[in-house]
Amino acid sequence: MPSSVISHFSYNEQDKVLKITFVTGLVYHYKNVPKRTYSLLKSSISKGRYFNFHIKDKFKFEKIESD
Repeated sequence: MPSSVISHFSYNEQDKVLKITFVTGLVYHYKNVPKRTYSLLKSSISKGRYFNFHIKDKFKFEKIESD
């Protein structure tokens, strides 16, 4: 289901890094994210709401300059 906040996201299972590209074009890598968190984001009806409650301010992150 499309999101008004998140443009795209992917997960590197080996490194446990969740990459989120927001509709603004900003890209972030969230570190040490469990696969379950990624799976629940993937299946959530509201990606933005799930992100706000379960990822934002819960995991260390790195802002990436460009995709």
